[in-house]
Amino acid sequence: LSIINDILDFSKIEAGKMDLEEQAFDLRECIESAFDLVTTTANQKGIDLAYLLDPGAPPVIISDSTRLRQILLNLLSNSLKFTHEGEVVLTVGAEKIDRPGEKAYRLQFAVRDSGIGITVEQMGRLFRSFSQLDASTTRQFGGTGLGLAISKRLAELMGGNMWVESEGVPGK
Repeated sequence: LSIINDILDFSKIEAGKMDLEEQAFDLRECIESAFDLVTTTANQKGIDLAYLLDPGAPPVIISDSTRLRQILLNLLSNSLKFTHEGEVVLTVGAEKIDRPGEKAYRLQFAVRDSGIGITVEQMGRLFRSFSQLDASTTRQFGGTGLGLAISKRLAELMGGNMWVESEGVPGK
């Protein structure tokens, strides 16, 4: 079902038919609901899972909570998939934007893990549709190669961007 939903979401995005909702929602609640879905996996693997929310972040934001949760879930799930020990930490930063007459913020979501590193070449493939880092990754970890591609496109539809940085030793 998850694979079918990814393919449907990807198709909607590619066709320009993905509609985003603009509603007020509790930012912390959205983050915690994504964490609820990955906590069991983290516990089974013995991975510490945490988030740090900037104290200056607005408690309520206007955006699409379902799509933000989907992005966070994809990022957290991927980090957990490739982390064998240590931690996965989500950091949410907030920067107030100067717009006369309104409260506006730029939020930055960063997922840091102690998992395997990737090469510069692999980074170039990371957000491509149906792309895996290599054949052994598909055999060992599974997946369709759509989660990060969808997440990047959703982030762009929401006015954001997505990138990867790696400090770890590739494959270790």
